[in-house]
Amino acid sequence: MGETTTLRLYNTLTRTKEDFVPIDPANVRMYVCGPTVYDFAHIGNARPVIVFDVLFRLLRHLYGAEHVTYVRNITDVDDKINARAARDFPGLPLNEAIRKVTETTAAQYRRDTLALGALEPTVEPRATDNIAGMQSLITTLIGSRHAYEAAGEVLFSVDSMPDYGRLSGRNLADNVAGARIAVEAHKRNPADFVLWKQSAPDEPGWDSPWGRGRPGWHIECSAMSERYLGKVFDIHAGGLDLIFPHHENEIAQSRCAHGTPVMANYWLHNGFLQVEGQKMSKSLGNFITIHDLLETERFGGFAWPGPVLRFAMLMTSYREPVDFTVQKLEEASIALSAFKVFGYEDDTAEPSEEFRGALLDDLNTPRAIAELFRLLRLSKQMALSTAGRGHRS
Repeated sequence: MGETTTLRLYNTLTRTKEDFVPIDPANVRMYVCGPTVYDFAHIGNARPVIVFDVLFRLLRHLYGAEHVTYVRNITDVDDKINARAARDFPGLPLNEAIRKVTETTAAQYRRDTLALGALEPTVEPRATDNIAGMQSLITTLIGSRHAYEAAGEVLFSVDSMPDYGRLSGRNLADNVAGARIAVEAHKRNPADFVLWKQSAPDEPGWDSPWGRGRPGWHIECSAMSERYLGKVFDIHAGGLDLIFPHHENEIAQSRCAHGTPVMANYWLHNGFLQVEGQKMSKSLGNFITIHDLLETERFGGFAWPGPVLRFAMLMTSYREPVDFTVQKLEEASIALSAFKVFGYEDDTAEPSEEFRGALLDDLNTPRAIAELFRLLRLSKQMALSTAGRGHRS
């Protein structure tokens, strides 16, 4: 059988598995939504870091490291950050308190991702360094009648985009009926979303044509992806929970501002994560940060090495829900110890055709791991056979 060379990815936009054909093989471009750094990243945040690092490595293997650009952003302007800063540093001016929160949490996030074996992205932009780009996009959207000013806000008009909702499969009637959509008098449509909002004197803000204020969440990624990857790029990825509203609204902003049929050609989403069979939440007491797992004995009575966390996460297909359990970590630890004994730690070794084919098939890591176990069993058999011949001689 000939060697498999075609990468196939499940595209949320088309709901089919497709051959990956880059816009420019010499400049393959991928954007992954990063964390909002109001707190240490939790284990759910680790999943996109790990699975899309696998994709980044695979793209580098296929096209050459110098031909792949990977952007993963840091959201460092958000109302949750403001609240955390006011809570933790009540004696400081808010801007100074915000800086303390975001510098600490962003630095911890980088340490955590490196411990998980993830390569650093090519670019890791911060939202606060891209305010001018956001304002430029908003100005364009207002000029093209895709956005309007009302009650001190700039809002995107979802009625101005005929196929709004294509990514999520939602229509505007679904959005209006949704309990989470705030029906406010100044909105032309209850589903219209904020691009820019006013800031009170004690809130962080930037001067703009619409008054001193701050950006909405969605416009941040549209501006950062355009700056570093262009108006249309290859892959946009993130968690399943981001499909609506975040990714849907990114698409709306970017397409309407640039007049393009798509924002990205392939949309990839990793599945949800549970902890010991339950949804992770602070109220259940099972909210676990990556730092907790790496540095404390809170989960299962051990601090777990980064490679064990990574391997355990990859034992489940990235699109499937994953149940993160102590048993899964124990199994991953035992497997890695066995691989170490037989020298399977050399990541420069050429992969087998089956291993490579598994990853090319929509990052089928369970199948790739099964191939590693097959090779491990083969190594053990060869070792026993060699030992037997040596004993007989």
